[in-house]
Amino acid sequence: MGILKKILLVIAILIAIPLITALFVKKEYDVEREVIIDKPKQEVFEYVKYLKNQDQYSKWALMDPEMKKTYSGTDGMVGFIAAWDSENEEVGKGEQEIKKITEGERIDYELRFLTPFQSTEPAYMITEAISGNKTKVKWGFSGHMDYPMNLMMLFMDFEQMIGDDLNTGLQNLKNILEK
Repeated sequence: MGILKKILLVIAILIAIPLITALFVKKEYDVEREVIIDKPKQEVFEYVKYLKNQDQYSKWALMDPEMKKTYSGTDGMVGFIAAWDSENEEVGKGEQEIKKITEGERIDYELRFLTPFQSTEPAYMITEAISGNKTKVKWGFSGHMDYPMNLMMLFMDFEQMIGDDLNTGLQNLKNILEK
C-alpha cells in the first residue's frame, strides 16, 4: 500500500471515529433549578409571568445592559414576545414567547435563538406554595444538539453551565421579591 493510501486511510479513520461516536451520544438535555422565596405564591406568580420583569433578574438579560429589546403583544399574556439583540456573543440575538399560562401555577415559553446559533427550545417557570408566605419557584430549560454537534455534549456540561445561570437568575429574583 502506498504512503498516500495509508495517509488517506488514517485521515478517514480520524474523521469516522468522532462521527460514529456522535451516533451514541445523547442529543437532549434538561435543566431545572429552584429557589424558595419568602412571599405568597400569587405575588410571586404575578411578578414572574411578565417577561419584561426578567430584565431585572435573568442573568442573560443582565449580561448586556446595552442590548436592544423589542416587544410585541400584551406582556403576561399568551403570545407576548420579547426579542433581544446583543453585541455580546454569549447573549446573541433571539426572542422568547409566552406559549401557555396556567394561572397562578406555570408559564411555558418558547426560546428562539438566532445568533450565535439557531435553535428553538422550551422553557418554563413553576410556582408552588410551600406555606402561606413561602413559594418554591422552579425555572427549567430543555435543549438539544443535532448530530454531529451533539458530540460537544461529551466535553461541555450544559446542565452545569445553564444550571448556574438559572441559579443566578433565581437568586436575583429572590432578592428582588424579598426586599
